Amino acid sequence: MDKNFDYYMKLPYTMIVEFVADDTGDYYFSRVLELDGCMSHGDTREEAIINLWDAMEGWIETKLEMGHPIHEPAATDKASGKFTLRLPKSLHYKLTKEAEKEGVSLNQYALYKLSS
Repeated sequence: MDKNFDYYMKLPYTMIVEFVADDTGDYYFSRVLELDGCMSHGDTREEAIINLWDAMEGWIETKLEMGHPIHEPAATDKASGKFTLRLPKSLHYKLTKEAEKEGVSLNQYALYKLSS
């Protein structure tokens, strides 16, 4: 298959939109997780997404013109949902105690902490 502009634009990239309130004002910041440096913003979530599509078009066009590699989204069906993590004993102890206090398993508590 020819990996051209249309090919990349149809891939299921991960778009992240976050609300930001800082000294420059309130706005929505958007980025494509797999495309380093591909980002935009907008006054509303919808505007940030529309602007991100525009930024993505320019980002992909530029990479193709320059002959640079373009990352494709990882296939989620290849992820097992498990990974091994080594951490200091003191942190392991702390997390175990916090999980006990919440009445959940360490696995559930770690998942909660990672997703928040």
